[in-house]
Amino acid sequence: MHLITTTEELARFVTKASTSKFVTVDTEFIRETTFWPELCLVQMAISDDTALVDPLANGIDLTPLWQLMANEAVEKVFHAARQDIEIVYKMGNLIPHPVFDTQVAAMVCGFGDSVSYDQLVRRITGAHIDKSSRFTDWRRRPLSEKQLDYALADVTHLIDVYQHLNTRLEESGRIHWVAEEMEILTSPGTYDIHPDDAWRRLKMRVRRPVELAIMQSVAAWRERLARERDVPRNRVLRDDAIYEVAQQAPRDVQALARLRAIPKGWERSAYADGLLEAVNFALGLSADDLPMVPKRKHSPEGTSASAELLKVMLKLVAEDLGVAAKILATSDDIEKIAAEGENADVAALSGWRMEVFGSKALQMLRGEIGVRLDNRRIVTYPI
Repeated sequence: MHLITTTEELARFVTKASTSKFVTVDTEFIRETTFWPELCLVQMAISDDTALVDPLANGIDLTPLWQLMANEAVEKVFHAARQDIEIVYKMGNLIPHPVFDTQVAAMVCGFGDSVSYDQLVRRITGAHIDKSSRFTDWRRRPLSEKQLDYALADVTHLIDVYQHLNTRLEESGRIHWVAEEMEILTSPGTYDIHPDDAWRRLKMRVRRPVELAIMQSVAAWRERLARERDVPRNRVLRDDAIYEVAQQAPRDVQALARLRAIPKGWERSAYADGLLEAVNFALGLSADDLPMVPKRKHSPEGTSASAELLKVMLKLVAEDLGVAAKILATSDDIEKIAAEGENADVAALSGWRMEVFGSKALQMLRGEIGVRLDNRRIVTYPI
């Protein structure tokens, strides 16, 4: 099986793929020991050709690949696209567009929540994919024939999956549902998280403004250092250590060494000075500059029962439409709608979700529709 190792070979495939309406794409990467995923292989397929591209080959320039990803005339088809798009965004400085994610499309077509690729292939095509090479070391060269066979199967079967799902979406009039999801998936804001916002990834285990200030400052320091050194965040400092630092506010090495979440001797590492600087910066903020700790909203009486009824409504709508319930609303969406009604800032109350589920959820909260048993089946009825 031929592996593309030169820019010229890659450009020839891209030229051919640029005349196709779509190209299926997948990547193999390693990120266990790095902050940024290390791209090890790119697989692509069109109706009459395939390509396995070695991005680690000496002297290869991936510019033709980025040009294809940016080509608006060619739809880029992925399964569970987010990490693949993140790689393109980081290395090619662009977001692929237009994009079709078969995992999202499968949920809209009723294949369940977050269906795996091999399950989807089996249910649509009947083919079975050998997953034994999935977690091999893709950095090692040469790649084996078994690895290359596995990698190529990821994009060749994807052609049939894409065409099947796309046809079903067009026939059901739901193609715009997936299009709305792709707009979110291809937004730069989905991938370009500023270090100053890194604290939002953490759990809110602080109660005072000064503790939140420390958590924000330390999280931003960790994010910048992890990116700069290309190491996982937890290699710099674990999340539980950030929580303890925020609560204990160590000003010096001695105080840092007394923290239980800090590994013994860590206070003498190259990281310690930067951490203490981040802590002392937060402690030096004036009272007016301290952040406000988000107040926990107290749910109105009856919210729990309302949420349970909304879950019943969600299940009914999902079954009636033949879609995965998760694509309509998450558990958090349901809880917020039950507590805040039409003021809830959730995806379930906007776009196509509002049309098919959100409006019914609000009607139920207003007492305009209800649910009842009809010959052992739960049905809705107007009130």
